[in-house]
Amino acid sequence: MSRRLLPSGETAVLVECDDLDEVLALHDALVADRRPGVIELVPAARTVLVGVDPDVLPLESAITWIRRVPPASPAAAAPADADAATIPVVYDGDDLAATAHLLGISTEALVAAHRAAAWRVAFAGFAPGFGYLVCDDWPYMVPRLDAPRTRVPAGSVALAGAFAGVYPRQSPGGWRLIGRTDAVLWDAQADPPALLTPGRRVRFEVAA
Repeated sequence: MSRRLLPSGETAVLVECDDLDEVLALHDALVADRRPGVIELVPAARTVLVGVDPDVLPLESAITWIRRVPPASPAAAAPADADAATIPVVYDGDDLAATAHLLGISTEALVAAHRAAAWRVAFAGFAPGFGYLVCDDWPYMVPRLDAPRTRVPAGSVALAGAFAGVYPRQSPGGWRLIGRTDAVLWDAQADPPALLTPGRRVRFEVAA
């Protein structure tokens, strides 16, 4: 695991990683060995931002900790199943049949694979409440739409590349839509406001 550490002001360190797998491993390790004074851990596709309270954990000490933190074991890193988010889905997305055809499988097989996958939130972005979901056993790479939609309805369940996601609000988007949910992805009055936070496990089920 290579780590390039870049101070970001006086209260944060940006850690550059080689790929998303390294980001996930580092984020899990930091969570498992979290120190007093760590305010936030923000993973992205190739980086992890570590925010600190310098009065509790000086930036130099944070850098030393990040360099020395050992890889987390799967048992230590994985959130408890009780913390998993379960999202009910109506699988009737506009792109469901076409996506299954692109992948060379039936729509039933695509829905079954999506439901069976043990997803986790790799990082958040694009819009408040949007989580990029990954799964070690997900076998498909789903091409984005050639022309993005100008309006994707809130609650749309979608696939792109190796990721799954749920649109928290109406917005443009080029992911392929396979279903929809009534789950609230972002609530500014909640703590935390996002349902899908980095590291959280996610399961999809057929809506009743």
